[in-house]
Amino acid sequence: MIDFSLDAEFQTKVDWAREFVRTKVEPLDHLWPEPTAPYDRSLTKARAILKPLQDEVRRQGLWACHLDHELGGPGYGQVKLTYINEILGRTNWGPVVFGCQGPDSGNSEILARFGTPEQKERWLKPLLDGKVYSCFSMTEPTGGADPTLFVCSATQDGDDYVIDGEKWYSSHANLCDFLIVMAVTDPQAPPYERASMFIVPADSPGIEFVRETGVFTEPLGAKGGHPYVRYKGVRVPKTAMLGPRGQGFKVAQSRLGGGRIHHAMRTIGLVQKCLDMMGERAQSRLLRKGPLADIQGVQYDIGDTWIALQQFRLHVLYVAWLVDQGREDDLRLAISGLKVATANISKDVVWRAMHLHGSLGVSNEMPFAHMLMTAAMLGLADGPTEIHRSVVGRLVARQYAPASGPNPSEHLPTRRAEALRTHPDALD
Repeated sequence: MIDFSLDAEFQTKVDWAREFVRTKVEPLDHLWPEPTAPYDRSLTKARAILKPLQDEVRRQGLWACHLDHELGGPGYGQVKLTYINEILGRTNWGPVVFGCQGPDSGNSEILARFGTPEQKERWLKPLLDGKVYSCFSMTEPTGGADPTLFVCSATQDGDDYVIDGEKWYSSHANLCDFLIVMAVTDPQAPPYERASMFIVPADSPGIEFVRETGVFTEPLGAKGGHPYVRYKGVRVPKTAMLGPRGQGFKVAQSRLGGGRIHHAMRTIGLVQKCLDMMGERAQSRLLRKGPLADIQGVQYDIGDTWIALQQFRLHVLYVAWLVDQGREDDLRLAISGLKVATANISKDVVWRAMHLHGSLGVSNEMPFAHMLMTAAMLGLADGPTEIHRSVVGRLVARQYAPASGPNPSEHLPTRRAEALRTHPDALD
């Protein structure tokens, strides 16, 4: 039986989180709206406000609630996490206030799964405490969706490894305390056994920022959160390797699947916020004969958005339930399908909400530019939509067998003949 209901105790926590985010966290988006603001420790006034909010979340038992018991977290499971993440998806600051922001959440998971006791003490503990930030440095200029094409290398030199190569869109590389870098250690090995993961302190000699590769809501060259990074003879001890040698792809996949689900959870909140803004705008904007909400076309947009949101929310909850049930065999198809749905609904709803707001919708006083960037990112991050569409189609097609008989065009008559043999009383 599939059950998405919550026990009374956790429902109380969800109700508290909803009110807390609405009254205490969402206002931060108006004060510091830049996407990187929650990670920028130079914003002293923002940091002074952030710390007490994080402490309150800890007292409520909702800090870092993405982690299972065995990974050092509260172990709520993915269904319960959905109810929290959909609230946090309404605000840029929410994940940081609750200690489950990317890429730190995914990095904490792989550190917990693959890290040595020493690595956990040095990096995981302060990361979970919210004292440091991290970066996941994987994508390369010449190889994005296909890690078998990566060329950034880590060459063993005695008890050290020397990293050389380039990465870009390394989220928070210029704001973090350490980076987790995927580099080729065995170029002649099978394709998915060539690379390894390394923990690299951010102050290591040889890390260079080629340029600021900002997203399209950021001014050209401005300090953002996705720089183009060059590793030039960066030396780390062999104890910096995260996980077994040659298993970098496996380590990466263990965090990317969870990241895709968590993106989807937060997208529920993004879509709900768009729907709220659409409804408020439709009732507030007056035309000659009444409010905008009386126009049938506007009603179509609001109605279609509500329907899509209900379907998407159930989709997310179902995939979360599969994870909680340990249905590993079903997850590759389910997560790829959810990844496509996440990109599609965010793109469609944000554009619809922006358009409904008219000229105000494209102004810099509204959040739609950042939302559109988020929607575009959801179609590209953790694998482009096209790849996941292909995965879904391929896996679903494998569930079927060819039509019986030598001539596929005779499929329907053959089935009719078989049906009549099963139910001969159907003949006159």
